[in-house]
Amino acid sequence: MDTCPDLSVVIPAYNEVDNLAPLFAEMRAALEATGRSWELLMVDDGSTDGTAQAMQAEAARDSRVKALLLERNAGQSAALAAGLSRATGHVIVTLDADLQNDPADLPRLLAALENADVVSGVRSHRQDTWVRLASSRIANATRRAVLGDPVTDIGCSFKAYRREMLEGLPMFVGVHRFLPALCVFRGARFAEVALSHRARRHGVSKYGVGNRLWRGLADLIGVQWLKTRLVKYRICDERR
Repeated sequence: MDTCPDLSVVIPAYNEVDNLAPLFAEMRAALEATGRSWELLMVDDGSTDGTAQAMQAEAARDSRVKALLLERNAGQSAALAAGLSRATGHVIVTLDADLQNDPADLPRLLAALENADVVSGVRSHRQDTWVRLASSRIANATRRAVLGDPVTDIGCSFKAYRREMLEGLPMFVGVHRFLPALCVFRGARFAEVALSHRARRHGVSKYGVGNRLWRGLADLIGVQWLKTRLVKYRICDERR
């Protein structure tokens, strides 16, 4: 008997305590509306503001919520990898904790996944500064030119994957920016869906132009090499 949930939602967070109460409420409402079984994996990336304690309190209230606490601040890729390693759902959804994406858009991702293996959100009417908008457009255009991947908005964290698409993928610093592309390189069917975007209510962004540019370029070179080395296959039949 299959006891795995239909959906796993993985949300890494670093110093986002003020966003967690509304995030839990909105995410639970969105998940319940799907009518599917689910689990919510919250990963604290070494926060210092009470984020970990808020996650633990929510996990104590609801057994479907799991709080994973990293022993130190290891970065978004590490926190995401930790969550993915514990996710047991047939479909895995990723999302940031800053509430700039609306959890109510979850049905759009799941509907698009009916005819795809990976679905990536595209932020509509972005509520960001012109500097962030310009740097995002340049970064996305550069990445697509170098890698030849179809992802329009890699910075949108709201994504959905069939579980098998993530199995065996290498985890490295910066991988959170390239997971859909890596899946596509292995033959995944890819789709995009427009999602709403909201201004940040609480806290501050952990990323700026300065700490993205050089690291992003270095990651791009590495992923370009990795693209040529990924094993690509699809099982068409399995009998026992």
